[in-house]
Amino acid sequence: MMCAVAMTFIDQTIVSIAAPDIVSELGLSASGVQWVINAYLLSLAAFFALGGRLADLWGPRRVVMAGTLVFVVSSVLCGCVPDDGYALPWLVVFRATQGLGAALLFPAALAVVVAVFPVERRGRALALFFGLTGALTALGPLLGGWLTGWTWRAVFWVNVPVAVVALVLTVLARISDRRREEPLDVTGALLIVTGMGLSVLGFQQASAWGWDSAWTWLCVAGGLAVLAVFCRYELRQRHPLVDLAVFRSRAFTVDTLVLFFAMLAFVPVFFFASVYAQVSLSASPNQAALYLLYFFAGFALASQWGGRILDKRGPRPALRLGCVVGAVGFALWAGKLTDLSLHDQWPYAALAGAGIGFILAPASTDAVNRAIDASYGEVTGITQTVRNYAASVGLAVYGTVLTHTMTDRVTETLRGSGVPPDARASVARDITEAVTGHADDRVPTGDGAPAAAMREAMPAIRMDFAEANQWVFYGMAIALGIGWFCALRHPGGRAADAVPEEGRKRPDAPTV
Repeated sequence: MMCAVAMTFIDQTIVSIAAPDIVSELGLSASGVQWVINAYLLSLAAFFALGGRLADLWGPRRVVMAGTLVFVVSSVLCGCVPDDGYALPWLVVFRATQGLGAALLFPAALAVVVAVFPVERRGRALALFFGLTGALTALGPLLGGWLTGWTWRAVFWVNVPVAVVALVLTVLARISDRRREEPLDVTGALLIVTGMGLSVLGFQQASAWGWDSAWTWLCVAGGLAVLAVFCRYELRQRHPLVDLAVFRSRAFTVDTLVLFFAMLAFVPVFFFASVYAQVSLSASPNQAALYLLYFFAGFALASQWGGRILDKRGPRPALRLGCVVGAVGFALWAGKLTDLSLHDQWPYAALAGAGIGFILAPASTDAVNRAIDASYGEVTGITQTVRNYAASVGLAVYGTVLTHTMTDRVTETLRGSGVPPDARASVARDITEAVTGHADDRVPTGDGAPAAAMREAMPAIRMDFAEANQWVFYGMAIALGIGWFCALRHPGGRAADAVPEEGRKRPDAPTV
């Protein structure tokens, strides 16, 4: 199962490293390539609940294999994108189907792993699972940097050999398929996909439409309204897509909230840190990958420690510690971004990663331990829906903050460089859109005064980008600070001690 989910973890980070080359070759805008990344995460968030439910209804082995096939076929098609006007819709569509494959695969794979271990041993087991898969996420930037040197299309094709190995091992493992004889809630699935899609669309397009646009708020408010309808509808169903009764557990609710605020930072940091390294530090894709490894070093070590804390003392100490360490790490990291020195930043990047490591495995494991009637696929679908929805919202909101802040700062830089007033706003927007990771190699050409002034201003523009990213990283620190306040509400204790197995069963649930 770890081999099967490796592709989904690698894909969360590998495309961020290749983003500048994708923009350059296909002529995409900065907002366009952000949608290429966000489409995958949005699809994950929208379909995870469905994937978790299908794992319960059809059996985890079948769903793992179906998800792997959908994922790898979509990966191949992403790598075959045509170099023409259809490039952006092509990539967005097949990145979305990649997300669908991952949404089917991950809950089923995790349900298999959880079912193997008793409650009192799951903390250490899932810490190992998330720690090693997190290490595979770290492999994404390294692979991305190396493969981009050949062709950026290879970042998608690398999933093919991994998928072949995963399918072979899944067959050899002889995984039993436990199924539930219940109907699928199709209406609920349509409602949650629509609600999440609309709300994230509003957040994403806020940078282009503006926060004062009626379309922005129509999408955000409309999406949230659909999600509210979804919740009301689910409460009336005998066999809902998502059993909202699990939120009656305060521990589960707090686990989910902490995961939400942690994921506002976890996935977006890969995109923003890698682009910052390539733009402001003039790093190559390989160097940007190494830059992110400091974050993962802290993450991997802390995730093992957090799992042991969970097994011995319950999740509350790990969640509180992780939120504090992460908030401090991101805040200190943000303060060092304008030093433009990789050497000065690595301790704070590692500290930020450690904070996320303390949170991820304990919160995810404790939430699964609260599963109703051992419906691990369903509960995993809930937590992963929340996690990936948060990642999508984080990318959209931080992207908006970065775009607006960068445009304002570049406008001031161009004013000091003598660019005519009537050209500043449009030139500043063009520069912001054209940030592709090698700003020093793609200096403006031409003999006019604006082009000459822009060439002279490029070092200052790289500093502008670093200063704009500071607001993004401070935002991540604030998110983890809010997570800490949520962690204070956790009742504490271990799930095995607090709630007996029979206390988590639904009255009408069949015996598994």
